[in-house]
Amino acid sequence: MTDCLVIAVDGPAGSGKSSAARGVAAALGLRYLDTGATYRALTWWLMTRGFDTASPQVVAAHAAEPVIEPGTDPAAPAITVNGEDVSRPIRTREVSNTVSAVASVPQVRAHLIALQQRIIAEACAAGHGIVAEGRDIGTVVAQDAMLKVFLTASEDVRAARRSADLAADPGASAEVTRREQSRRDRTDAPQMARAADAVEIDSTGLGLDEVVHTIVTLAGERAAAARQRAGAGRTGR
Repeated sequence: MTDCLVIAVDGPAGSGKSSAARGVAAALGLRYLDTGATYRALTWWLMTRGFDTASPQVVAAHAAEPVIEPGTDPAAPAITVNGEDVSRPIRTREVSNTVSAVASVPQVRAHLIALQQRIIAEACAAGHGIVAEGRDIGTVVAQDAMLKVFLTASEDVRAARRSADLAADPGASAEVTRREQSRRDRTDAPQMARAADAVEIDSTGLGLDEVVHTIVTLAGERAAAARQRAGAGRTGR
């Protein structure tokens, strides 16, 4: 465990991870990392170039080709692929329904987890803390995070939130979104394990401000405990 305030936020799609993580980062003056966006960016790049995303061999062969650079400003977390801002196109249903297959390829995971860990390390080296959200953050990407949160919500609520995000898509009804989300949940299950030391927060009946406040309070408690341990260590020398 380092003195850097790293907050890991895990949970299924539609649980409110992104909004909550950005809100926490803004409230605490931390950097923000949407790890899922890196998988989406690679998926978008593969799709736009006509590669067979259903073939693990094809995906693995091209996983490291594009230069993916996620921004860490919680107010404007853009992400670029080879210098092109892809923040909007990576959020389509087509990408959402394809990303799980791409993300399950071991070479993809190894490549992008290394990228994510580098960004977290750079934020800490620069004197910033960071909120990282997505899949397997607390169990793999940031195992030493000072605070780990597993954010969840009921399936119906998650589907309604995701459907609202896709309001411009006429095919994204709540029922269609629920079916697609259930399929993603099953596919992503290996990457959605809750860390043993994570605090679970059910956001079903909570507003965003309440979720953010809960996480900010937990982070303050963990940071204070870390300072106390550090002080005790110096006194004991």
